Amino acid sequence: MQDGMTFKRSLVFFLVPDFTMVAFANALEPLRAANRMADNQAYRWRLASVDGKPVRASNGVELAVDTSLSEERQMMIGAGRPSMVIVCSGLNVESYDNRSVFAWLREEYNRGVALGGLCTGAHILAAAGLLANKRCAIHWENLPGFAERFPRVSVFADLFEIDSNIYTCAGGTAAMDMMFRLIGEDFDENLVNRVCEQMLTDRVRNPSDRQRLPLRARLGIQNAKVLSIIELMEANLSEPASLVDIAEAVGLSRRQIERLFRQQMGRSPARYYLELRLDRARYLLRQSSLPVVEVAVACGFVSASHFSKCYRELYGRSPQQERANHKHLMAA
Repeated sequence: MQDGMTFKRSLVFFLVPDFTMVAFANALEPLRAANRMADNQAYRWRLASVDGKPVRASNGVELAVDTSLSEERQMMIGAGRPSMVIVCSGLNVESYDNRSVFAWLREEYNRGVALGGLCTGAHILAAAGLLANKRCAIHWENLPGFAERFPRVSVFADLFEIDSNIYTCAGGTAAMDMMFRLIGEDFDENLVNRVCEQMLTDRVRNPSDRQRLPLRARLGIQNAKVLSIIELMEANLSEPASLVDIAEAVGLSRRQIERLFRQQMGRSPARYYLELRLDRARYLLRQSSLPVVEVAVACGFVSASHFSKCYRELYGRSPQQERANHKHLMAA
């Protein structure tokens, strides 16, 4: 970018090892397109890492950066000061612990710099103490572990969230939607529409649009009653609802629900409900350091022994083995 030009925003993309490339690209490209569409240079950016060395994304591609953390600290005052810092992370974010980075993010925020998080970036912002009593979005896969570790943060499975001066998104194409909103704040709807045309997307999705495919598409199920029952189950994993209560809520008898699940899902509703709870437990074991007994409680089990028995029956390994195996894979 040329010096001496007026920019709407100056951004720093801070790359964390194993960051998600698709989220990074989908955040950066709308800014490039906005620069092309606008008469002036709307945005400028630079990439940063802890040590100024290239950072490897989760797909194995390395990106060179422009600055190190120490250089960013030197530019906190003066012409090089950014108006926004966006943390780009992805896999294995739960183990990221760099107090210098956390302190730098707090300093930037206290100086009025906007902060953003792509994909799992909200996890690093929360670890830095910046999301207490704030709304944020994170990838649905990471939501269970995040919610358990940061109970004071209001986390949602939305595409993106903007709370005051903090912008977070779930990654993937949601990064593009968040940047469309940013461009709309800085300019107008006309420029956003022109950028959308360049990016071959027909609309800007709402922040609250769902991350995951609708149940109907995800499961291949068309029966509305079965879908309603599954939604109730997914909304009550830590304190499982009784089949009697579920039956009353959807206006069916328990026997009718049993028959529907056998026909549509190939198993009983109790078995399906158990599998949902164990699936959540697997995410917590992989993404958090919660003791196994606390994982069990968070997933609606009354005892760790019963939880371990059910887990082993479904996955062929104990909860402890699941956690150890995941750590080994992440370290490889």
